[in-house]
Amino acid sequence: MRSASTSVLTGLLYTTCLVLVGALLATLLLSFTSIREGTLPYFTYVINAIALLIGGFVTGRRCGGRGWYYGGLTGLTYFLFILLIGFLGFDAPMQWGTFLFLFGAFGVAALGGILGVNSANSNNKHKSGKPKVIKPRR
Repeated sequence: MRSASTSVLTGLLYTTCLVLVGALLATLLLSFTSIREGTLPYFTYVINAIALLIGGFVTGRRCGGRGWYYGGLTGLTYFLFILLIGFLGFDAPMQWGTFLFLFGAFGVAALGGILGVNSANSNNKHKSGKPKVIKPRR
């Protein structure tokens, strides 16, 4: 079990890196295929959702407990990061879509956190369903 702040920052780092890789792949798809630019918003939604799910998963797995909370915190932090970039870099105003993105980011990352905690807990259980007893070495 690691500290919550490093787990959330690690999940945020995973999310950001996956979004950058997804944006690069979407750019390559648009450049070298017959896909039109009108489908770009769908690409961004899918890329962000997958990245947030994986980032929440990493956060929940590293924390080991309260996956929805720490995963959701990862989604909230990512939302604030994107909001800051949009507001300062592109002078984007606050709209209803912004709040929908907030709830979506929190929800998807919280789901990833729940799955991450459950995967971490399943590794600590024996086949009989009881927790493994780890004996110290002498």
